[in-house]
Amino acid sequence: MAEAAANAELLEWPKKDKRRFLHAVYRVGDLDRTIKFYTECFGMKLLRKRDVPEEKYSNAFLGFGPEESHFVVELTYNYGEDSYDIGTGFGHFAIATEDVYKLVETVRAKGGSVSREPGPVKGGTSVIAFVKDPDGYAFEIIQRGQTPEPLCQVMLRVGDLDRSIKFYEKALGMRLLRKIDRPEHKYTLAMMGYADEYETTVLELTYNYGVTEYTKGNAYAQVAISTDDVYKSAEVVNVVTQELGGKISRQPGPIPGINTKITSFLDPDGWKTVLVDHEDFLKELQ
Repeated sequence: MAEAAANAELLEWPKKDKRRFLHAVYRVGDLDRTIKFYTECFGMKLLRKRDVPEEKYSNAFLGFGPEESHFVVELTYNYGEDSYDIGTGFGHFAIATEDVYKLVETVRAKGGSVSREPGPVKGGTSVIAFVKDPDGYAFEIIQRGQTPEPLCQVMLRVGDLDRSIKFYEKALGMRLLRKIDRPEHKYTLAMMGYADEYETTVLELTYNYGVTEYTKGNAYAQVAISTDDVYKSAEVVNVVTQELGGKISRQPGPIPGINTKITSFLDPDGWKTVLVDHEDFLKELQ
């Protein structure tokens, strides 16, 4: 009884914690080529770049605003690796813009690939398009009025949507913002996040009828989310994984050499999330 009461109290923590999406990490085959594409086609800014020769990799952080307040992409180039397998599980990133047609024409003019021409979604009025970057990552382009966060979605496919919703609510304190079932296209999706999806970045979880497993590939790595207490957050994740699956992949503590405290875990489908100490993250940016 005492343990159940302690766990119930612990599970309240993610709802009180000040959390936001920090960045998505993925691997690319040519860092300069991707930077050029994202800045020229999408209008992102290169925020910082670092080379770590002793570990044989380079990083670049790009987004639509400073990392202190915006969700960004963290691109990783591993020396000598020019291609990666995206797998069948990763879906897409999404960018909101006031003019989908114009952005798609820019992508086309710069030699980018357009996989779905701009136009309304089937049975609706929202205007979208899909394009691919030089490594084959898909980006959904969404027509939207001015927004504080243009880099607005990360879409991942999952094998059991209700389990995933419960996991992200309990382990990460996210809210189910909306759920859409499309039986005619045999899929259901759930938008999960910390605020309205027009204001912030959300996780779009998609369940395709009858498909319970996907390949991960080696291209997409993880999302990072801020927390005020990595140790307490890891305790919560530990309790939730015992109920719903998944596992802690890195115990909470400082990263050697940087001293930023983090913990990381896999959800029931094997998707990785890193929780980063909020204050440490801000210090790292200075």
